[in-house]
Amino acid sequence: MSTTPSQGRNKTARRAGIGAFIGSTIEWFDFYIYGTAAALVFDKVFFPELEGAVGTLVAFGTFWVGFLARPLGGIIFGHFGDRLGRKKTLVITLLLMGISTTAIGLLPGYASIGVTAPILLILIRMLQGIGLGGEWGGSVLIASEHAPKGKSVLYGAFAQQGSPVGNTLSTVSFLAISQLPDEDFVSWGWRVPFIASALLVFVGLLVRMKVEESPAMANIIEKKEVVKIPVFEVFRKYPGLIALGIGACTIGLSATYFKGTFALAWATSSLDFDRSSFLTILLVANITQVLVQPFGAVIATKMKSMSRAVTVMLVPELILMPLMFVLIATENYALAMLGVVVATIPHCLYYAALAGLLASRFPAHLRYTGISLSYQLCGTILGGTTPIVGQFLLNQTGSITAVIAYALFQVALTLVCMLFLLKRRNYDETDETDEKPAGAMAVA
Repeated sequence: MSTTPSQGRNKTARRAGIGAFIGSTIEWFDFYIYGTAAALVFDKVFFPELEGAVGTLVAFGTFWVGFLARPLGGIIFGHFGDRLGRKKTLVITLLLMGISTTAIGLLPGYASIGVTAPILLILIRMLQGIGLGGEWGGSVLIASEHAPKGKSVLYGAFAQQGSPVGNTLSTVSFLAISQLPDEDFVSWGWRVPFIASALLVFVGLLVRMKVEESPAMANIIEKKEVVKIPVFEVFRKYPGLIALGIGACTIGLSATYFKGTFALAWATSSLDFDRSSFLTILLVANITQVLVQPFGAVIATKMKSMSRAVTVMLVPELILMPLMFVLIATENYALAMLGVVVATIPHCLYYAALAGLLASRFPAHLRYTGISLSYQLCGTILGGTTPIVGQFLLNQTGSITAVIAYALFQVALTLVCMLFLLKRRNYDETDETDEKPAGAMAVA
């Protein structure tokens, strides 16, 4: 039975979506295991001379270094992604992330090589950040730009699904090794997920190599409309979009770190939760996100008003995020699980739609750079600083109330910025031919 052109395009689109999902799952797994290790063990392995909350704060500082490097990754790989293509760039980002993560698993601790250990940890974490900074935008675009007309948000959600699945795999891996005696967990157990990452990267590369270049990018290359220096063009022509994009990404990024990094450290150090119990709570929340998140893209696609869809998804978080902290503070296992799980639902629905909505507001010839900068600058300024700010507020006030206020600010910022962003031009629904790329040139 012959395949029609339409069936062939749909098959290619599905393959691109699956490839984006698998690749982003591996990249996020690598990034999330660092956050979990920073909350549980890095203060002991790399900063043993700093005690208690101070050591945790410094470990969270190294966690933020990865976010500090992510905009650089967005600029570097956005440049190549907007000039040479999405596919080639994504192969490089996956390799960079995999090598960096494995290197962390093999890195000697402070007891072996002294101050060199935390210095190397920070440098390798920066490479991780650069890799993920280039990965996210490419994964979103390789899926959404292959999508059938009107389904870019739905297909962009394939890449977004990699985050909760990667987070779930991260939590499962640490939950398993947390059963080890404390001495074994600190000395070698935490290294296992980092080293095992090498096998996942190999699988990801096999899948990613079979994905075709996106039609939008292939068309730009064919017409020789690539821009010489995309980052300059983005900041020159679309500074407002970048600013709104940063705000619109906020709770989509930071909610995970409120739960999986800050709350994990808070619950296991200041409250009466053991490591395994709270990791189990996070695992249930992650599984909930895996199951619920795709419906966010469906809601955004089906509802007539995108602004209304976003409002419906985010407003409940203004109640559920504070409730989460209150229920964790009870130190009751069942109530804490309820709080974390229900607070996961609003932001995960929103996160599913975020990628497609953001990508549609940038023209194709600058899209990789534009969405990468928005997302990764948000990670640096707001997402990655979440555990640091949360721990600082907790240390200074001795109360979770200040952390709750900060979380509410982030939810409100996200909602306002996305509503304004949705008023901007949608390039997926309008003709881009009226906007000739400035500085267009032939690909070498």
